Amino acid sequence: MIDSHVHFWNFDPVRDSWISEEMNAIRKDFSPKNLMRTYNELQISGCVAVQANQSEAENDFLLTLAEQNEMIKGIVGWVDLKDKNLPDRLSHWKNFKKIKGFRHVLQAENHEFIVDPKFVDGVKQLNEFAFTYDLLCYHNQLESILELVDQLPDQPLVLDHCAKPDVKSQDLKKWSGHIKTLAQNTNVSCKVSGLLVEADWKNWKEVEISNCFDVIFENFGCERVMYGSDWPVMIISRPYQDWFTLVSKYAMQFTEAEIKLIFGENASAFYKL
Repeated sequence: MIDSHVHFWNFDPVRDSWISEEMNAIRKDFSPKNLMRTYNELQISGCVAVQANQSEAENDFLLTLAEQNEMIKGIVGWVDLKDKNLPDRLSHWKNFKKIKGFRHVLQAENHEFIVDPKFVDGVKQLNEFAFTYDLLCYHNQLESILELVDQLPDQPLVLDHCAKPDVKSQDLKKWSGHIKTLAQNTNVSCKVSGLLVEADWKNWKEVEISNCFDVIFENFGCERVMYGSDWPVMIISRPYQDWFTLVSKYAMQFTEAEIKLIFGENASAFYKL
């Protein structure tokens, strides 16, 4: 089994200012050793470490961790996709086998940035180097994401955290429609991850999460969905095991072969782990 989405960091209050005071549970360092026991308990054999800081220094940080920890099977790093020297940078990072793809925090950007021809061209160049791209956005940015994705028919893409639907309000109609459209692009996969953060952290109900899962699985199918935890961010709501149990319980309706796809094989194929 593979966890397709985890983060590691040495907490810095300035750099990591997105971690607000109400997220006190994660205002500290998180390293692979903090996950080891949980992974052993749940028989998860490895993870994909995803950038949490937008700098190339983040790539070096994650590569160092990967050298020291066999559990890190792949890395989704960061690179300036608008950089005029982008081919040189991609050529450099291609030397490191653990780096499988890149991500930019699009949830912090506006429509103009997402559809900027320079940015679109940068994502297109990833394909020439066989790199993947993680789409991180909020549900209310999906129109911009659709405009971006329409220009990237050959690029392997994965949607992080189901595009962060409004789990708390359960106002899912517009999000559902956009997910349906997005899933028609067969080069796009989706991570079932991060939903606890979008819910009422302490008082969410299982049905609220299941309603979101229904939309994702109905549109992407088991062949394009991968399990991810979004650890340690998700622990502001519940322990890791609670999320794993929730996804496992939902997946009981699928065949054994489909469960294997969701919990490892899809991530392994997408990221070439």
